[in-house]
Amino acid sequence: MLQAYLTTLTAVALGQITPGPNLMAVAGAALGQGRRSAFFLTLGVATAILIWVTVAALGLATLLKLYPSLLTVMKFLGGGYLCFLAVKSVMAAWRGGDPSIQAHHAHWTPLGAWRRGLLVNLTNPKAALLWSAVATFLYGSGLSTSQVLGFAPIGFASAVLVYGIYGVLVSSGLAKRAYARFARGIEILFGGAFGAIGGKLVADAVREVTN
Repeated sequence: MLQAYLTTLTAVALGQITPGPNLMAVAGAALGQGRRSAFFLTLGVATAILIWVTVAALGLATLLKLYPSLLTVMKFLGGGYLCFLAVKSVMAAWRGGDPSIQAHHAHWTPLGAWRRGLLVNLTNPKAALLWSAVATFLYGSGLSTSQVLGFAPIGFASAVLVYGIYGVLVSSGLAKRAYARFARGIEILFGGAFGAIGGKLVADAVREVTN
């Protein structure tokens, strides 16, 4: 379980560092309103992760009870999607270019900022695919439903740490310069991590079908 958690956490944390709706929303809040709004928006994003992991874990668990062989199909689908993300990330690193960050100057209350973060993450269809693939990897590693659910607070804590630090750095004007310097390396690391997980899922599925 620990190895599966560490592998997943590494990939998820790298994914959180790469440009995406969550990171851009936090950066926009930090630039336009400061670190306080960015922090509460981060909490909203992290709360959505709790929901995504819970839904993916329980939904997949229910389906696997009805159709045990579905796990092999999910390994093909989830592994293929993670490999797609890996290739996309490496191509983004190859092309280069800085992410466009736009400041959000609306005056959000803490609840409003939290709600904004929650909706940004929950309304992203790619998040559903990503967390379904993550749950598939954890189930494929032999974890039980309760153990897969146990990753939810880890994903929450990782989001708070990564986006929280990023919000502080953006609000102080440091993150843009630092990110421009290390963005390509981060994209490549993310691609490598998700490529490894996706490749393992597909390889396991092929082995299950051929045996």
